Amino acid sequence: MGQLAGRVAVVTGGSAGIGLATAQRFAEEGALVYVTGRRQGELDAAVAEIGHGAVGVRSDVTDPEDVDRLYAKVSEDGHRIDAVVANVGFGEFVGLANVTGEHMDKILDVNVKGTVYTVQKALPLLNDGASIVLVTSMASTSGQKGLSVYSASKAAVRSFARSWANELSGRGIRVNALAPGATDTPAMDATLAASGLDAAAREKWRADHAAPIPLGRLSRPEEQAAAVFFLASPASSYITGVELAADGGATQLGFGLV
Repeated sequence: MGQLAGRVAVVTGGSAGIGLATAQRFAEEGALVYVTGRRQGELDAAVAEIGHGAVGVRSDVTDPEDVDRLYAKVSEDGHRIDAVVANVGFGEFVGLANVTGEHMDKILDVNVKGTVYTVQKALPLLNDGASIVLVTSMASTSGQKGLSVYSASKAAVRSFARSWANELSGRGIRVNALAPGATDTPAMDATLAASGLDAAAREKWRADHAAPIPLGRLSRPEEQAAAVFFLASPASSYITGVELAADGGATQLGFGLV
C-alpha cells in the first residue's frame, strides 16, 4: 500500500516532463490519477505509460469551460479530490526590447490564469485536508535575461500559494509551491529550439547551465516528481504556504545565471 492509496489526484500537463513523472509517482503510490493535456495522442500515450487506472482528460487550462469539463469527469466518476498539481506552464526567451502583447498574453494566460482556473474550479470537489501544489520556477527570483515575463508570471504563482494557503486553511487544505531548477524535459528542449538553437547549441546551453549548479547537473523529471509527491503526501502534513526549491542548491548556494 502506497502513501496515496485510496486518494484521487489531478495533475495538469501530465503528458510529458515533470507532469508525467509526477502522475507516475502518484499512481505508483496508490492514487487514482486524472491527467490533462492538450494533444489527445500524447495524452493517450501518457495514460498508457502511467497505468494503474489513470484517466486522461483533454483540457486546455486557459479555457475555463475545458477546466469545468475536467472536474465534471471526476465528479461523474463519483470521486472527490485529495490532491491537485497545477503543473502546466509555458515560457519562451524574449528580450525586453522584443516583448509584445502576444508574448505576454500567451505566458500570462497559461501560467497565471490557467493556475487560477485549475485551483478555483477544483474547490467544490476538494476534500477537507487536501493538498494543492503549484509549480513555480527558480526563474522567478534569478533574474535570468530573456525571461522577464515568464519570471514575473511564476512570481505571481508563488504569491498565489501564500494567499490561498491562508484562505483555505480553515478547511485544512494545504497549498505549497515547487520551484524546479533547470530540468531536462521535452518542454525545455522545445523552448530552446524555438529560440533558434540547433541541437549542438542546445547541448552547450545545458552544459553551460549545469556547470555552476552546486550539484553540477540538471534535474531529472522524476526528481521534481519526488518533491511534488512530498508536498502532496502526509509526510508534509504541517507544511503550507512554502515554496520548495528543488534546484540542486542553486538558489541558496549561489548560481550565476547567464
